[in-house]
Formats: sequence, C-alpha cells, structure tokens
Amino acid sequence: MRKKELIDLVVERSGIKKKDAKPVVEAMLAVLGEAIGSGRELNLQPLGKLRINRSVERSNGRIIVCKLRQSTAMGENSSEEDNTGTDPLAADES
Repeated sequence: MRKKELIDLVVERSGIKKKDAKPVVEAMLAVLGEAIGSGRELNLQPLGKLRINRSVERSNGRIIVCKLRQSTAMGENSSEEDNTGTDPLAADES
C-alpha cells in the first residue's frame, strides 16, 4: 500500500475531506517512522503490538527487523492474503 492509497482509504472510512486527512496521515507516518527508528515498542490497536527485533546500519539506510503481533480477533476479519504476510517474521525468530 502506498501513501496515496492510505490517504484515500482514510478519507473513505472517516468521511473527512482529503485536504484535511492528508496532513494528519503524513504527520502520523512521520511520528511512527521516528518511533520505529529510535527502537521504541508500539502498541497501537487494532494495528497491533510492534517490537523491534534488530536493526542493521547500511550505507544506503537502516534495515529494521520487527515483529508485529495482532490480536486473534483482528486476524479473523482480515483476508488470507494479509495473514500470509506475517508468516516470514515468525519463522525469522529461530
């Protein structure tokens, strides 16, 4: 999902105007990016609980490996495609 699609979905779901939603979504993404970049754990339901497992500095940026845990109730409502995206993270822990 790209930022444009996220903004469009927020507008659709909330009913607010796009010009009002865009700066809020961009500010939220900036705050989340800064929190993840500083290694903070996030607990943002219904998104879930995000924990940083490790990070590696590279010449072109930082690679952050994290674990996202969503409640079972959230998993039942999401599509099969969404659930397959979490399997590699679970396998990466061993």
